[in-house]
Amino acid sequence: MTDTIRKIDTPNVHKPGSWAGVVSLGLGIFAIVMSEFMPASLLPRIAGDLGVLEGAAGQAVSVTAFAAALSALFISVVVPHADRRRVMIGLTLLAIVSNLIVAFAPNLWILLAARLLLGVALGGFWAMATAMAAHLVHADHVGRALTVINSGVALATVAAVPLGAWLGEVWGWRGVFVLAAGVALLALIVQAASLPRVTPTAGSGLRALGSVLRSGLVLAGLLATLLIFSGHFGGFTYIRPAVEALSDIDPGGFALLLLAFGVANFLGTALAGPLADRVPRVGVLLFPTVLGIGMLVMLLTGSSTVGLFIAGVLWGFGFGGIPTTALSWGARVEPKRLEQIGGVIVTMANLAVAVGAVVGGVLVDGAAPTAPLVAGGIAAIVGGVLLTSLRQRS
Repeated sequence: MTDTIRKIDTPNVHKPGSWAGVVSLGLGIFAIVMSEFMPASLLPRIAGDLGVLEGAAGQAVSVTAFAAALSALFISVVVPHADRRRVMIGLTLLAIVSNLIVAFAPNLWILLAARLLLGVALGGFWAMATAMAAHLVHADHVGRALTVINSGVALATVAAVPLGAWLGEVWGWRGVFVLAAGVALLALIVQAASLPRVTPTAGSGLRALGSVLRSGLVLAGLLATLLIFSGHFGGFTYIRPAVEALSDIDPGGFALLLLAFGVANFLGTALAGPLADRVPRVGVLLFPTVLGIGMLVMLLTGSSTVGLFIAGVLWGFGFGGIPTTALSWGARVEPKRLEQIGGVIVTMANLAVAVGAVVGGVLVDGAAPTAPLVAGGIAAIVGGVLLTSLRQRS
């Protein structure tokens, strides 16, 4: 297999790229992912206002991830013939409606129902992103387009929690969700102005999804994806207890560590696209390996502040390149079923959030606060090696 990315079956191979449309997709995924993680910093306020326990309020995140996994898997089956421009705009509109319902929710049940709607928007939007990117830009630039889109994911992941915490003090938690609806509305306006009409391929629907899931190559790739993503989330979910067990870092220092992680994450995201377009196998091995090494370096050198920050930078850089790398790998493996392969990869990534959190929690409680670093680091490296070893179809 050569390191030249396979041409993706798209009508836009010989046309100029619609980068405004790509940016609109990045803005859309930013708005939706930001909304997904907003509750993490607002749980005490949400729980207190609605008169429930924080653990119950925390299900606002879990129900979103569950709905996103199902939506990503079945979105192309539910709307096999719909204009993809309308689908993307509709999903963004769904995110707006969800945030507004949350902002005015009188009780937890209505809030959770609204968060299910957000999950549908998240999974469907992200799953369709690869296919949309292939329609908007030249085949040689799909990796770069995915970098732009996934930059929205990286920015939202880093910004949502601190932004929510700060604005929650200023406006209250309901005002934060009104703002999230406003950001999604801006994305919708840009999408309406820039996205062209996109007719789905003849291979859309349940049969195409079944064909993808029957592929041994795809199933092996999904296992690798699960290892990489769950390895990361298993460690990152419990990064604070691990860091506190390794060092005497104060809350301010921990915030700086997360900032360093975020900056490195953006650098990894930026590099992933060019690598995916030019030398895809390099990125497939590089990013999971650096991610895993970062987690293991944190365990070995975390007692030193310098070592802790070096580890955080390595970890952040590695994970920054993973979403683009995984989706680009899928696009090369299934160039005629981009919606389906994007859907199953996004589904696996969402399931990995739950798997990583559960396994990491068991290790923290049963072994040590640093145990998820070991398990997660090894899992990420093994997943990267497995994904790199898989041969594409001829």
